[in-house]
Amino acid sequence: MEQKNRGYRLLTVIAIILTGITVFTLTIYEALIKDIYIAVDGREISVNTSKKTVSEVLKEQNISLGKSDDINIPVESTLKDDMKIEIIRAVPVAINYRGNILEINTTKKTVKELLDSLDLDYSQDKIEPSLNEKIKSDIEINIVKVDEKIETINEPIPYETVTKNNIKLDKGKLLTVQDGQEGIKEIKIKKVYENGELQTSEIIEEKIAKEPISKIVEKGTKEVEYTIATRGNFAGKREITMVATAYDLSYESTGKKPGDKWYGLTASGTKARPGVVAVDPKVIPLGTKLYIESLDGTPDYGYAIAEDTGGAIKGNKIDLFMEDAEKVRAFGRRKVKVYIIGK
Repeated sequence: MEQKNRGYRLLTVIAIILTGITVFTLTIYEALIKDIYIAVDGREISVNTSKKTVSEVLKEQNISLGKSDDINIPVESTLKDDMKIEIIRAVPVAINYRGNILEINTTKKTVKELLDSLDLDYSQDKIEPSLNEKIKSDIEINIVKVDEKIETINEPIPYETVTKNNIKLDKGKLLTVQDGQEGIKEIKIKKVYENGELQTSEIIEEKIAKEPISKIVEKGTKEVEYTIATRGNFAGKREITMVATAYDLSYESTGKKPGDKWYGLTASGTKARPGVVAVDPKVIPLGTKLYIESLDGTPDYGYAIAEDTGGAIKGNKIDLFMEDAEKVRAFGRRKVKVYIIGK
């Protein structure tokens, strides 16, 4: 009986020892096992692990880290119970920075955060999409350099010609009493360039830097009166025998057409009209009053004023203005006697 009681006591002791070992083992196990939370791009999992470091538990869960991925805890850190490991995966982004393409992977949340992290100067640039735009995979960000330049140009302002009547000046004569001068308009233009290429051009200011000065011309209105007299009245006056031709306002005679500059005007600036003749100023000065006598029995051309010149009128040659082209052709070439009356 005593031997039987000893057996019971031994079994009891063994049971107590085994229970203690079990409790101790469970205690040690619970001390080694940790509850860890791992979130990847916001998706969270709960992990029970006996691993010691962050890198070990990530390897255990087959979670790898890319070169540009972000993790909130260094991978060498020792695991602690209820530790939360957060991983943000980097996404590919293309940046066109003033014509240069940058391709990177980033974990930044917005366009502004990304550009600031790259230390890019974009303060004066145009950015698409906006700085507040959220970063998404394969997003394209365009940064355009915008330059504004103000240019100033000077534009001429044409002057006006003012014609005034002068009752003391012979009819048909023109006298310039004030030369015209062009004015200057100052124009400021704002030009906008994007990546060095002109996009817009806008006039932002115009002002007169210099007023034009009008040209003032006096036009003679005084009627020229000639006394019809016999040839004997020219006694003592200088006379020259000359070869005479005739001309009109046609292109054949003057080389000019209506609308051309100086069309219809003489070398003296007066209007071409009957009584005006072209001479060689070396022989007969411009402005000289004349009388043209015919030597072939035809009617005299009569009183005239030397106000014009001609390329072919040299020496003792004279060209008589006529309004009728048929009369010009009929006149042809003939000798005349020219009396110098005076000025």
